[in-house]
Amino acid sequence: MGLNPMPAKLDAAARAQALIDLPGWAEAQGREAIVKRFVFADFSEAFAFMTRVAILAEKMDHHPEWSNVYRTVDVTLATHDAGGVTELDLTLAAAMDRFARG
Repeated sequence: MGLNPMPAKLDAAARAQALIDLPGWAEAQGREAIVKRFVFADFSEAFAFMTRVAILAEKMDHHPEWSNVYRTVDVTLATHDAGGVTELDLTLAAAMDRFARG
């Protein structure tokens, strides 16, 4: 069983096109990454969201940069080994959106 190849970094045009299908996600300032703020009803909902994402991230072997303060979760996605945004980030972003909707 071989290793999966590293996904290719998306160029600026491809990132912009992908963000059309990811409402609320935006280009990060000062780096090649995408960002979104999720706001939940309370801390328990925010923590449940993070738990669901953590399980998927482990399965994908692709982990978000994030922070949590009470009911808010700020997320930054980039594929560090590729030096920017890849399909892995888009897949994880779409999954996060689904998890946030419940």
